[in-house]
Amino acid sequence: MTQPTPDERLRRWRLLLGGPTRSGELADGTGCALGEHDRRLDAALAALYDSAPFGVPGQAPPKGKKEKAPKSAGLGQSAPAVAAWLGEVRELFPQSTVQIMQADAVEKLGLQTLLLEPELLNQIEPDVHMAGTLLSLKDAMPDHAKALARQVVGRVVSDLQARLAEPLRSAVTGSLNRSQRSRRPRQNEVDWGRTLLKNLRTYDPERRSVIPERLVGYGRARRKLKAVTLCLDQSGSMASSVVYAGIFGAVLASLPSLQTNVVVYDTGVVDLTEHLSDPVDVLFGVQLGGGTDTSPALEYCKGLLHHPEEHTFVLISDLYDSDGPQMIRRLREFAEMGVRVIVLPALDDDGTPSYHAEYAAQIAALGIPVFACTPDHFPDLMAAALQGADLNAWAAARGIVTARAGQS
Repeated sequence: MTQPTPDERLRRWRLLLGGPTRSGELADGTGCALGEHDRRLDAALAALYDSAPFGVPGQAPPKGKKEKAPKSAGLGQSAPAVAAWLGEVRELFPQSTVQIMQADAVEKLGLQTLLLEPELLNQIEPDVHMAGTLLSLKDAMPDHAKALARQVVGRVVSDLQARLAEPLRSAVTGSLNRSQRSRRPRQNEVDWGRTLLKNLRTYDPERRSVIPERLVGYGRARRKLKAVTLCLDQSGSMASSVVYAGIFGAVLASLPSLQTNVVVYDTGVVDLTEHLSDPVDVLFGVQLGGGTDTSPALEYCKGLLHHPEEHTFVLISDLYDSDGPQMIRRLREFAEMGVRVIVLPALDDDGTPSYHAEYAAQIAALGIPVFACTPDHFPDLMAAALQGADLNAWAAARGIVTARAGQS
């Protein structure tokens, strides 16, 4: 890797440190003059990170900190100003950086209310976190802003489906087929690859072909042979997990040999199964925020367990519950009924969720696997669950840390 020159290192320090400057004037402390492009970079960064260095404008700095004198640049509380800033950021920075700066702007400068403005929504770079923010604000949006917000969320859904839908379909379909293998398949049900492998000893050199003595194939799948229920905690901290779970739920529902239900809850319970044909409808049926009361949701889901031994139940929650002992008792009941229960404290890309460790350990003591899962791992997880694999071993083989009994 080529090492930066001393001038380039000085330039980078200048952009990192910032500092008051006027056109044609050297930056304080570095003696480094900025070109036109760098001045634009500096102004975009300063508008976000220098105008309110300790949070929302007007917030006092932490003890022991001296607040910097703010620059004249800043986002203010104006939708046109923020929209112009977003456009500038999208032009100057790579997409991954844009998404970080958008999230920081919402958090640092308190721009949630401005996200209701169509002018601002048109400039947003869609990503999972922004989709979660918009979903949490949807009930406060006027109709004209809500239509644009649906478009933004729809773009996120389309991008994620393009990446994740086919791996999930392939993994789950393969799992269901393998669990229904037949030794007396009909012609259109023969698994020719496995049949050839099972009959290699009957190879006829003269005919240059295998004469199979035993056919191996897939049995005719009974409609809705297996079932999956995704039960989603829709408290505000679970926003990204809800976005991913809604998309996965819609994909699973598209598989005719699988019965899929999606239930969301906070202090109330909503069954979104009838909306699974459109994942955007699923997400807009979610009410992010509020408290967490899992027990009523589990009681509702119990009514969906028509064939417990064929049912995989996935609870996606950080387990910060208003009645943890009751939640754990109901999960124990599910496991004793023969349901394959999985608890995911998070289903997102972060990988280090905050969750109630004591409750997680108590659930793990019941033999129920508890671990965070990234979206890329979820297809294989569902395939392993439907095959009845040891999910703690599955997680360990992938370096995923699971909750253990006695840990807290």
